[in-house]
Amino acid sequence: MAVCLPDTQDGAPHIPIKLTRVGVTGVKKLLQLERANKRPIILLPTFDAFVDLPNNQKGVHMSRNPEAISEVLDDVSKDKSVGVESLCAKIVERMMEKHEYAERVEISMTSDYMFMRESPATKRETQEMCNLKAKAVGLRDEEGNVEIRKSIGAELVGMTVCPCAQESVRESDKIRLLEFLDEETTQKVLDTVTFASHNQRGIGTLLIEVPEGWEVKGEDIIEIIEKSMSAPVFELLKRPDENANVLNAHRNPAFVEDCVRNMMEMIAEKYSDLPDETLITARQENEESIHRHNAYAEKVTTMGELKAELNM
Repeated sequence: MAVCLPDTQDGAPHIPIKLTRVGVTGVKKLLQLERANKRPIILLPTFDAFVDLPNNQKGVHMSRNPEAISEVLDDVSKDKSVGVESLCAKIVERMMEKHEYAERVEISMTSDYMFMRESPATKRETQEMCNLKAKAVGLRDEEGNVEIRKSIGAELVGMTVCPCAQESVRESDKIRLLEFLDEETTQKVLDTVTFASHNQRGIGTLLIEVPEGWEVKGEDIIEIIEKSMSAPVFELLKRPDENANVLNAHRNPAFVEDCVRNMMEMIAEKYSDLPDETLITARQENEESIHRHNAYAEKVTTMGELKAELNM
C-alpha cells in the first residue's frame, strides 16, 4: 500500500516574508555536447538553481531543481545545435513548469573548459584551462507569460604588467644613463630596452547576453579576455618561451582599468550587430605582487550604450 506523505513545503510560514532566491548550489553533472564534424565537448559543469518564494508558502520543492537539471541534460545530450546558454534557458523553462508559484527563476553554470594554445617562441601546443560560464533568468508576469534572458561568458587567468611602476623605472634609469651618455644615445637606449615593472596575475571575466536567434561563441569570449591583458599565461613554457612572454608582457603594460576597457572595445567591434539592449558585464581582478590587496575594475552596460561611448 502506498503511503501518502505530507507536503510540508506547501504550508504557511510562521513569518510571512517573501524570499528572493531559494534553491540548490553545487549540483555537478557530466555533460557531453555533440558537434557537427568535430569531437564532442566533455564538460563537468556545476549548477546553481534558484526560485523566488512567495510569503504564503513555507518552502520550495527543493528536489525539483536538480530534477529539472537532470531532465534537460538528458534531453539535449545529442543535440548538435544547443549551446550552454541555451541549455540554461531550457532548465529555466523546466523549472518554471515545476515551480508554478515562482515569478523569478535563475540558473547559473560554471565548468572547466580546455582549449589549445601555442607557446610564443617554440610553438609547442599546450592545453590551457578556463572557466566557461552560462546563466539564464526567467521572469513570469501576472498573466503567466515567461521571458527568459540567457548569457554566456568565461573567466580566464592572464598576466598584467603595471605601467606606473614601469614608467618610474624608466625615468630613474634615464637619469643614471645621462650621467655618462649624451641625450641622443640615451634616447636610443630608452627606445630599445624593455624596462622592469611589477606583475600581477590577472583574472578576467566577461559575460554577454545572447538574444534569441543570435549566437555568441565561447571561443571568442576566451580570446577577447586573453588579449585584454598584457600577455597570456601558459602551462608549458621552455626557456625561449619564457623570454618571449615576459618581453611581450612588458611591452604591453596594462592597468586593471585598461583590461576592462580593452574587453569592452573588442566586444563592440566583434559583436556590434547585437541588439542595443544586449547586456554586457566585464570585470578584472589583479592579484598584486607588491601589495597585500588586489586591484579590481568592472563595467556593466548595454551594447547600445557601449557603442555610443565609443562613437560607433
